[in-house]
Amino acid sequence: MMIDLNDFLTILLYVSLIVLVIIFIVLGIRLIKTLDKVDKILDDVNGKMNKIDGLFDIVDKTTDIMSSISDKVSLAVSSALGRVFKKKKRRDDENE
Repeated sequence: MMIDLNDFLTILLYVSLIVLVIIFIVLGIRLIKTLDKVDKILDDVNGKMNKIDGLFDIVDKTTDIMSSISDKVSLAVSSALGRVFKKKKRRDDENE
C-alpha cells in the first residue's frame, strides 16, 4: 500500500495549515494579553496626567493673577512718574 505523491502533498499541506492556525491562535492570545497590559498602563498614565493637569491649572491661574497684579503696579508707577514729570515740566515752564 503506497501513498502516491498527490496524497502525500495534500496531507503535508493540511498538517502545515493546522500548524499555522495553531501558531496564529497562540500569537493572537499573546497579542490580546499584551494589549490588555498596554491598556492598563495607558489608564494609569491618563490618571497621572489628570492629576498633573490640575497642578498646571493652579500654576496657570497663579501666573495670570501675578501678571495682572504686576500690570496694575507698573501702570500705577508709570502714571505716577508721568504726573511727576508733567508737574516738573509745568513748573519749569512757569519759572521761565
